[in-house]
Amino acid sequence: MKKRIAVLGATGSIGKSTLDILRENRDRYEPALFSAHRNREALLALKGEFPDAALALSGEYNGGGEIAFWGREGLLRALADSGADTVVNGIAGAAGLESSLVALENGADLALANKETIVMAGPLTLELAAKHDRRILPVDSEHSAIFSLINAHGKDSVDEILLTASGGPFRTYTQAELCSVSPRDALAHPTWNMGPKITIDSASLANKGLELIEAVGLFHVPPDRITVVIHPQSIVHSMTRLRDGTVYAALSKPDMRLPIQNALSFPECLPCPFGRLEFDALTLEFEKPDGERFPMLPLAYEAARQGGLYPAAYNAANEIAVAAFLATTVSFLDIPRIVQYVLNTHWGELGNGTGPGALEAIMETDKRARLLAEKYIAMYITEKTR
Repeated sequence: MKKRIAVLGATGSIGKSTLDILRENRDRYEPALFSAHRNREALLALKGEFPDAALALSGEYNGGGEIAFWGREGLLRALADSGADTVVNGIAGAAGLESSLVALENGADLALANKETIVMAGPLTLELAAKHDRRILPVDSEHSAIFSLINAHGKDSVDEILLTASGGPFRTYTQAELCSVSPRDALAHPTWNMGPKITIDSASLANKGLELIEAVGLFHVPPDRITVVIHPQSIVHSMTRLRDGTVYAALSKPDMRLPIQNALSFPECLPCPFGRLEFDALTLEFEKPDGERFPMLPLAYEAARQGGLYPAAYNAANEIAVAAFLATTVSFLDIPRIVQYVLNTHWGELGNGTGPGALEAIMETDKRARLLAEKYIAMYITEKTR
């Protein structure tokens, strides 16, 4: 029997990579649902290729035609009705949290590219997965690598997680050079083809900060046992150091289709049709990240250590800051200043993160942190125009 697959964010970078897997494995997977936010034309084109899949548009839409579900509530209803065995959540940002929870509540495994799900609501998400006997299968290349390495050696054998980062386009920039970088500069990632928000996050190392927080939640490892290592080639996707000191690494070409395929096929290991890693001319470099030039990473460590609602505040502030940078309202170096301003507020505890009111507290934190970030930006603009 074919496995039914829902793809959320089907017109984005994760969605397009997932579609390649579905096309390569038509005898194995049956598309059940495709969603997009605003790209109606691309969504309708998918209906022509996969006529049995339902369509959902989460953004503004007047309804009618082939798109049967629209708006936030329409997307969640489509997901609940899809009968999907696995949901690939490629929605960007905090907007993807509710879809992750609905997928698990309705008995689907969650192939998770939306790192904000675990950053904001890790305990709640993991409890739902356990309650419904469902799996959370990481799609980020780094977490996919860690997941595989822990499965191979056992969690009790792992002493340290080594989380690799490309370093982004500004890895060698001085502090003075970072003052004048533009959104166009930041969107020119050297190794990965990703959406705008995650590409800016890669440039600031906020993406690695979010992945650090996600790794804490997914693998139940304290932040002080996770070390970020800059690796410009993006060949080593992450490593684990075992208790005896041995380091094991997961290596492959920088192609998101491989971790997506691994998530969809787990626990099977399928042949990869997207090219093999060759060692005849391969150079691997590693270096320590510079927290002074890229303070979004140490801010993430602090949010992870504080726990509770701090990771949700970190994420929300960063989303507002990145949007302001893309709109050229603030500079690249203002992104961590905005996040620091928000984190200076006391965000309190969340208990075990799973009790009554936990989701409401998380969403209220998200709202408050965004308002604080917007307040800082408004003050910045006022000061700049004096």
